[in-house]
Amino acid sequence: MANKKNAADAAVKRRRVVLTADLGPGKTVSIAGNFNDWDPAAKPMLDKNGDGIYRCTLLLKPGSYEYKFVIDGVWCVDTSNPNFAPNDLGTLNSLLIVE
Repeated sequence: MANKKNAADAAVKRRRVVLTADLGPGKTVSIAGNFNDWDPAAKPMLDKNGDGIYRCTLLLKPGSYEYKFVIDGVWCVDTSNPNFAPNDLGTLNSLLIVE
């Protein structure tokens, strides 16, 4: 039975999700969420064009994910995303739905 479950999990295609944050140049930005064990070092966001727009690409299975941007060491919700979920710290996390 475990083999069938593993095969079904493997068959679920991951979706490419691009997140952006328009913050102005010169910031250190990363994303942390339940998809990377809330580790901000795991997914830095880059401003490749030097225009202050930071981007990252995630490959995620369909589902619901909570995340925050970490901007110069400060944890922040994604203000361009209107979907939020309360967390155990009494604040909000941004909510990402992957279909």
